[in-house]
Amino acid sequence: MTAKLTKILIKTAVFLALLSLCTGLLMPKYVESLEEGSFIAEYYREEVPHDVLFVGDCEAYGNFSPAAIWQRSGISSFVRGSAQQLIPQTYWLAAEMLERETPKLLVVNVLAMTEPEQTNEAYNRMTVDGMRLSKYKIGAALASMTEEESLSSYLVPLLRFHSRWSELSSEDFRYLFGKPLVSHSGYLLETGVKPAENVPKGRPLGDYSFSGKNLEYLGRIADLCEEKGVRLLLVKAPTVYPYWYPQWDENVKSFAAERGVDYINLLELSDEIGLDMMTDTYDAGLHLNVSGAEKLSFWFADMLKERYGLEGHAGDPAYEAAWAEKLGRYEAAKAAGYAAQGAAEAAPAGQPAGGKI
Repeated sequence: MTAKLTKILIKTAVFLALLSLCTGLLMPKYVESLEEGSFIAEYYREEVPHDVLFVGDCEAYGNFSPAAIWQRSGISSFVRGSAQQLIPQTYWLAAEMLERETPKLLVVNVLAMTEPEQTNEAYNRMTVDGMRLSKYKIGAALASMTEEESLSSYLVPLLRFHSRWSELSSEDFRYLFGKPLVSHSGYLLETGVKPAENVPKGRPLGDYSFSGKNLEYLGRIADLCEEKGVRLLLVKAPTVYPYWYPQWDENVKSFAAERGVDYINLLELSDEIGLDMMTDTYDAGLHLNVSGAEKLSFWFADMLKERYGLEGHAGDPAYEAAWAEKLGRYEAAKAAGYAAQGAAEAAPAGQPAGGKI
């Protein structure tokens, strides 16, 4: 190797190292704020395979607790959810996961069928930026970018975030070289209570049909599951807002019947699940709190065994070890959340009692 070539290689290595350092510093961290932006990337840190994979928007990551499912049944699961995740993004995330593993069941929340296009780049970022560079990430970006976005900014995020210097906070430096897990196997744990009172009814719409793009990608998800030998279950989470129109429900039922896949409207089963929207939601009915999520997840775990014949992994050392660690984090976070909630309720008016968990 000549001295000239050695210098070129050294300079290239230094440049790439600086590029990586700057990218790591300037990318949003999604740890102490907008935690949802961390969820997609946390899938890569999983240590054991999954029997069930959930994918979808906030109705997925805000309502299904894999820790509770494991406690109830020994079934291993993960929620690959993100804020306002579009159906095309759901497809590419599912395709990436089914390339890495073969679960028994893929569960897709269908609320996003009502969202024809992305209108906010921030939501795209919280989904696509968390994906590793691959054909799946490129596909997700191309399928959901707004007119103002460019593919290059997803391939080289520094092109998008180079101007964040003035916005940097201590969080950016604290998590420069590594971030703690924020979710619990993709689930966002919330302990607060805000009753669902005076939930508005839906106003009549001029058109209840789903977009052709969403139907195309939902069909691709069904094709993918058939190809991989994975059963597909479509669900509507049992939260009461946004309003779920009966016409939308019929659209999903028609698709499910045509494709021979399962669909469960969990809103219709709220009483059977045991949900009480006066105590089991932290934001007036948009999402369940941990009390509600555990009720739903216990019911779901039982259904997985009875309807799909799934068996747990109790007694398997690898699964037991991985989930013991997960449950330790989960119970600690739950206890801390309830403690902070109690402190907030006991604090004098106008006096803050602590930050969000």
